[in-house]
Amino acid sequence: MASLKVLNHPPSPSEDAEQLHKAFSGWGTNEQMIIDILAYRSAAQRNSIRKAYKEAYGEDLLKSLEKELTSDFERIVLLFTLDPAERDACLASQSTKKSSSSNWIFMEIACTRSASALLELKRYYHSRYKKSLEEDIAHHTTGDYRKVPTRAFFSPAFLLFPLVSTFRYEGEEVDMSLAKSEAKILNEKIKDKQYNDEEVIRIISTRSKAQLNATFNHYNSSFGNAITKDLKADPGDEFLKLLRATVKCLTTPEQYYEKVLRLAINKMGSDEKALTRVVATRAEVDMVRIKEAYQKRNSVSLEQAIAGDTSGDFKRMLLALLGAGDI
Repeated sequence: MASLKVLNHPPSPSEDAEQLHKAFSGWGTNEQMIIDILAYRSAAQRNSIRKAYKEAYGEDLLKSLEKELTSDFERIVLLFTLDPAERDACLASQSTKKSSSSNWIFMEIACTRSASALLELKRYYHSRYKKSLEEDIAHHTTGDYRKVPTRAFFSPAFLLFPLVSTFRYEGEEVDMSLAKSEAKILNEKIKDKQYNDEEVIRIISTRSKAQLNATFNHYNSSFGNAITKDLKADPGDEFLKLLRATVKCLTTPEQYYEKVLRLAINKMGSDEKALTRVVATRAEVDMVRIKEAYQKRNSVSLEQAIAGDTSGDFKRMLLALLGAGDI
């Protein structure tokens, strides 16, 4: 469930565009007006505002925002204003230029977007950057996804490439006999530390989320441990961490994102980029469930935690997207 509070009867896109233009005019920028408009409009409404702004003033709204805003506030406003496919393409493109920690962003996108949203992202990415997302991921990650890595080093591409390439079925049908047999396969491969085995990757990257839940439930009941626990065998193994996070992202994304937010807030100085990414991408999807998971895990609301860790217009924008207003 989304946390974004969209007005029941918002002004027309042309009226919003006019107010935004006024916010940029004169001495200084009216940041609160920007928040009051963009943080309370749906993706479709924001897209209409961008079109109206372009028609009225001859410039992309994003360009005007870039000129007027700075730092973390600029980042959250720009990222949230983007169309979802455009936003994910931007995140993915930025990740291809960063360190191995960005592998987690590729995984997030592949595991938490719907099949149609992932397909739309790949189409937009190809159009915008003149190459495929799969190509860039294969180039970015160390090693060749076509070659089976050694036991000592598992390339993240071996997991990421299939995840972004699949068109995952989204129905609720479950084959219990298949769940039983594939739970057995996973258990055998994990016991033998064959984490990159083709069967492990095939099951995790292609099965529907409903089927995976059934398989992991059967794994737990048959072998005495949750699969995520058995995937903690080597805490220092980065591939294993990514595989474990993939399982969590596919089955309980609210718990995955709760941990990302908790680590971002508890980090010395906080991780504003992680806060921005999660809030901007989940505010219109499942932020209510993420907030519930955060409250349960930390005995404090996400709104209170963010309010205590951020400041200024950045804080106000985050809180607005969380549905909290100002605290």
